[in-house]
Amino acid sequence: MREPRTNWPASGQPATPTERGSNPLFVFDRNFKLVTPPSTIAGASAPDPDIFLEQVHPYLDRTVLLDYMQASDPEPLRLLHDLGDGHVRDLTVFAIGDLLGVVQAHRMSDHDERTTLLHLATHDPLTGLPNRRQFGSDLSDALQGLEGSGDVISLMQLDLDDFKPVNDTLGHPVGDKLLELAADRIKSCLTDKDRAYRLAGDEFAIISRGHGHPARGRELGEKLVLAFKEPFSLDGIAVFVGLSVGISFAPEDGRDPETLMKASDVALYAAKTDGRGRTSTFDPHMLRIIEQRELLRRSLRMALEKQQFSIAYQPIVAESRVVGFEALLRWEHPLMGAIPPSTFIPMAESDGLMPEIGSWVLERACREALNWPADFTVAVNVSPAEFLSNGLTDRISQTLDEVGLPAERLELEITEGVLLERTVNNLDTLNTLNVLGIRISLDDFGTQYSSLSYLKNFPFDTIKIDKYFVSDLETNAKSQAIVRSIIVLAHDLDMQVTAEGVETPAQAQWLRELGCDRIQGYLISTPLGADAIETFLATHD
Repeated sequence: MREPRTNWPASGQPATPTERGSNPLFVFDRNFKLVTPPSTIAGASAPDPDIFLEQVHPYLDRTVLLDYMQASDPEPLRLLHDLGDGHVRDLTVFAIGDLLGVVQAHRMSDHDERTTLLHLATHDPLTGLPNRRQFGSDLSDALQGLEGSGDVISLMQLDLDDFKPVNDTLGHPVGDKLLELAADRIKSCLTDKDRAYRLAGDEFAIISRGHGHPARGRELGEKLVLAFKEPFSLDGIAVFVGLSVGISFAPEDGRDPETLMKASDVALYAAKTDGRGRTSTFDPHMLRIIEQRELLRRSLRMALEKQQFSIAYQPIVAESRVVGFEALLRWEHPLMGAIPPSTFIPMAESDGLMPEIGSWVLERACREALNWPADFTVAVNVSPAEFLSNGLTDRISQTLDEVGLPAERLELEITEGVLLERTVNNLDTLNTLNVLGIRISLDDFGTQYSSLSYLKNFPFDTIKIDKYFVSDLETNAKSQAIVRSIIVLAHDLDMQVTAEGVETPAQAQWLRELGCDRIQGYLISTPLGADAIETFLATHD
């Protein structure tokens, strides 16, 4: 095939845009009269049989084509015509005996095609923002240009808060629309010194450089967080999705992309951990905290095997008489000392370790309870992850059988958060435990969701009032009203009430006068080791 000719004499106007998207064949005789049906010509309206080359391809020169047709056995001739909008008309001319065939196609010019492909490779198709690939390239270039300039670069990692529930409840198309709107809102906060990127999912990033950093970076972070306080309108529904921002600065926090990204990621983690919907700037102390958490996480897997766990027992009192103990899990790390349950239990839950740890606590607590008076109960906390695991009721029943503890002496404490998912399964589990004779206590009542439907539908024996309401019971009228209402409600539903966190005689007296059935807290005793229970009971007959 001959080399394309990019220029040739032309007259008239280019073909209409309606021709694009098709590859029509036009056949002409040696007089350049069209011999194919006129209906194949875009824009042809009259059944005029006398249609000539100039009417179909006004930009073609007859002289060029005559020279071509006079050649012996000519190879197909390719001609290109610039349409002026980044597209070209690509024509292939070839001889068909005594006839002349012309096939036309439209495509992007080589330059524009390369530009389009590069754009697609470096940009997110949903939001139009540069993607992770472009981000990596831009960050490397920015850091290389930083050397010796005295400038500061602010690197921000952004993460949407509560985005997953939108996808789960409203569907992924709505989620995609939300991401588009979020990208627009991010861009609306930027100047020509800032560039935003979509890294993945609901994760975004911003590279900012110019005068006033790092202070300007912090200001931009706060501006972004504030912008996301306003709701998004999705199909007429107001959706609130917050934004957490982690910021690092170059060169202070890192001179290479990996180090700087790690710093901003750590800052973002801190923003999420501290309550979300906020900006956090990197501090080396954050990294140490995360490293410690990861050390704890690794150590936690070996804690049970190395017998680092123990159980402390806090007395429960009814009418000034001890009636049982609550089993409280403790972890003594060999290097870090005592680790609070609020720290390690969420780790154990997320790593799938709670069923194993919970089984150990249950068995140990039940065996220790055999050493107490026969009418004493032992209360064992069941975490949400453990409660929702398969085979819970079988494990509990088997443990009671192996240990020999009567079911009525075991009280399982669960929180309201357990009941938010798999309601039908939860009800079946609780009913099975109730049939076995095990007592069920609703722990921390009033601090989470407090749906009264729980009390109607689930067979609780006891409601535990959280220490949050007990701590200021002597002075706070609202706490008094809430506690009073809980006690009355529980008794009307044939349930007992236990108040936690009782620390003063006045609190205890107030609760007794109101009819609270049981109390526990430091007023009675701090949690005790198993070997200290006998001595404690001897002094509290």
